[in-house]
Amino acid sequence: MREDETVGQILREARVAKGLSREILAVELKLPLRHIEAIEADDWAALPPGRPRPLARQLAERLGVDLEFHTGAFQTVPGVQELTPPDPRQERLERIVMGLLTAASVLVAAWLVVPGPSLGQKPSASYLTALPKAALPPPAAPSTSPYPVLGELLPEAPLNDQGVLISLRAMDTCEVRLEPAPDSGATAQTHTLRVSEPWRLRAKGPFSISLDNAGVVNVEVAGVRIAHGQNVGEAWTGRFDAEGRWLRPPLPPVLAPTDPQPPDDEEDGTRP
Repeated sequence: MREDETVGQILREARVAKGLSREILAVELKLPLRHIEAIEADDWAALPPGRPRPLARQLAERLGVDLEFHTGAFQTVPGVQELTPPDPRQERLERIVMGLLTAASVLVAAWLVVPGPSLGQKPSASYLTALPKAALPPPAAPSTSPYPVLGELLPEAPLNDQGVLISLRAMDTCEVRLEPAPDSGATAQTHTLRVSEPWRLRAKGPFSISLDNAGVVNVEVAGVRIAHGQNVGEAWTGRFDAEGRWLRPPLPPVLAPTDPQPPDDEEDGTRP
């Protein structure tokens, strides 16, 4: 074997020594004839990417050529270099280390999951009584304003210490004015209702609600819907007492029909 021999030359000489043609090898190995020709010519670029080394090894096995014996020539074939066989001692050491790590992991998991004797025992009653009570934050002081700011979370009770619950929802733009009683000391509020934007607030003491477009507003006071009966574009003002009852204006008195005047003949006492 010459040191300058290539893999193609070695395989071509082995084929000629066995008296085989390229065509016969192509049929036996089920390879295109051009691939065998490219291998013997060391034309590795003519082979599919990643296939020069596998095809050369396949052809060498058929011809009985040990390419490991021709290491220097085979290293010139393009492709991924085969990994060296693992060292048995290195594999044995790695298995021992992995076994120790697995055992340590199992012991740590058992220590975390399984409670110890002190954790499994129930605490005594004296120990429980000796524990300090958890300091809870004091409850928030209730708002003193009868008209909380918009967006404040209000209780759902229709009537409580903070006043009467008022809920307004509009299907169109409407100007709302909430007027407290003159002697309540509270200030009036004005708000513009928009589509699907409810306004919820509380009023303490008697109050009145004024709407400039009452037909598009649903009014609910103290959990009761107020049927004001106004149409779109009509104004409405409603007065309510401290408990949210609607103080409807009194109906005009109905005049009783007057008695018809008796005929003249009845006035003088004569009858027909």
